Amino acid sequence: MNIAEYSMVIYWSDEDQAYLVEVPELPGCIADGKTRQEALANAENVIQEWIETAIELGRPITEN
Repeated sequence: MNIAEYSMVIYWSDEDQAYLVEVPELPGCIADGKTRQEALANAENVIQEWIETAIELGRPITEN
């Protein structure tokens, strides 16, 4: 699986005072950061961790 192929939606959250990145294909997969770049880098790590956890638990993974 190539994590770069997953869609990432990035937006500013006034409530969190941070950029948030959601990965629609992976339920509950979200990351944040003080800058857009930090949020995107954190999202790449979270995607990898999400996939590893899903594999360990035997859960399906949406592939692109």
